[in-house]
Amino acid sequence: MSPATGVITAVTGGAESERHAGTLRVLAIEDNLGDARLVRAMLAEAAPGAVVVDHAPRLTTGMPGLLDGRYDCVLLDLSLPDADGLDGLAQIRAVAIDLPVVVLSGGTDEQLAMQAVQEGAQDYLIKGQVDGRLLYRSVAYAIERKRAEVQLAHQALHDQLTSLPNRALFYDRLGQGLARLKRRKSALAVIFCDLDRFKVINDSLGHGAGDRLLVAVAARLSGVLRAGDTAARFGGDEFVILCEDITGEQQAIEIAERLSEALRAPFDLGDDEAFVQTSVGIALADGCEARPEALIRDADAAMYRAKERGGGTYEVFDDAMRARAVHRQQVEHALHRAIDRGEIEVHYQPQMRMTTGSLCGVEALVRWRHPEHGLLMPDAFIPAAEETGIIHALGLHVLEVACRQAAAWQSAQPATSVQMSVNLSPRQCQHPDLVPTVADVLRRTGADPALLCLEVTETAVTEDLDVMGGVLAALKSLGLTLAIDDFGTGYASLRALQRLPFDVVKIDRSFVTDLHRSDQEAAIVAAVISLAHALGKRTVAEGVEVIAQVERLRSLGCDVGQGFYYARPCPAGELGYGL
Repeated sequence: MSPATGVITAVTGGAESERHAGTLRVLAIEDNLGDARLVRAMLAEAAPGAVVVDHAPRLTTGMPGLLDGRYDCVLLDLSLPDADGLDGLAQIRAVAIDLPVVVLSGGTDEQLAMQAVQEGAQDYLIKGQVDGRLLYRSVAYAIERKRAEVQLAHQALHDQLTSLPNRALFYDRLGQGLARLKRRKSALAVIFCDLDRFKVINDSLGHGAGDRLLVAVAARLSGVLRAGDTAARFGGDEFVILCEDITGEQQAIEIAERLSEALRAPFDLGDDEAFVQTSVGIALADGCEARPEALIRDADAAMYRAKERGGGTYEVFDDAMRARAVHRQQVEHALHRAIDRGEIEVHYQPQMRMTTGSLCGVEALVRWRHPEHGLLMPDAFIPAAEETGIIHALGLHVLEVACRQAAAWQSAQPATSVQMSVNLSPRQCQHPDLVPTVADVLRRTGADPALLCLEVTETAVTEDLDVMGGVLAALKSLGLTLAIDDFGTGYASLRALQRLPFDVVKIDRSFVTDLHRSDQEAAIVAAVISLAHALGKRTVAEGVEVIAQVERLRSLGCDVGQGFYYARPCPAGELGYGL
């Protein structure tokens, strides 16, 4: 007997008191010494040398062993001096929830047996109705079932690739942390980390290398956290860290800087090496009422602000961001209603041939007829639509309206070929259903694909040319035309123009503004036009406002002009030009 615990230890089938490798260690909590001896004897006969049985006459005497995790299973009597009925089971589960419990009771109450299983017991056996083989089988099965339950629970609450807690477990721990925060004079931080340009690494080196990188990132993040902090993977390349008991913003920033520093060293991926930097967003709670969802959303918003600044840095969520987030949410809800209520309008701006001044196309431009603020330009709501994801619904609506209008013009004027240009936002370009969605709109509206031109901004395609090349090629296979918009404003213009299947180059208005006053601007535009023509592409100049710009563009060989000089955007019914 251990003098400290009052637990009697014996090995079935032998006199040794130490546990053998591969044996099961069972604690029989039983106040009847004769019953305890009988259990030991039955297990010794059924499985000689396979089970170590310890005996505790009371729950309190067995509790130290339960706390230090030395047992594989508990055989529990429900009639104990210090725990009667299911109270003993509840106490065991409170201190060792993953420990399997088999009830071995003298009672034959079927309802009690059912309740015991419902409250966590693996089995319910009745004394006098079991032999050694049945008892051993019950213990062995209980252990295996519990192991399977624990494994399934771990899989349900952990990311399978990195073994970090997943979103569900993180939310649970954050909720518990916020509850504790109300009783403490400290702060809590949620740190949202997103790997910059991970998609490029994943696509260029392969998904296997991408997975190895995520595992290595998870290990580094875990390695620099304090004891008690939680690092979770939310999916993709997003990692979120919960830091409790911090003094405030400065300590949260120090932790974020430590995380970023840990990721700066190169990652060995076998045959390849990768360098990673991360954009970090920090949101703090200091005892005020805060919800897990809101705190994570705030950290996510701060991370996106850091990414907008160029990545590789951090941002702390503050009142200005909160106001922006509230405004963004309000705009998102209002846009949902605006689409349903028909407040979203499509206006059209003519595109004119430079040589003849005749109409050759129109660009569809979205407007919001707000019930309180009047007609809103895209700058007032497109950024919020892009951030919140409603841009997909909004973009689909504009595309469908524009295609129906193009089909109507073609039906009314069969001899007139007016190309309809529609913008695709960066987020739309990344949507996996973009190509089938466009094909479905063309089918439903009856628009001629040859008269549809989709405009994609340069910055939306240059981050991953290989992936976007596949998307654009699939769009081209529908029979439509592609234009690269805002050309010249990105960092990889020439490479994008050479490798991607564009038909049209739209020269950004920033180069057109001073074209007639600056030889340098004129030289840039001339170079773009020459390059585009050499690659077999047409050119469209945006922002044409005065006759001097028209004359200079015409002399440089630009194909098409668009701007206030020709016409402002207007509803289809006011466009004129015989349409």
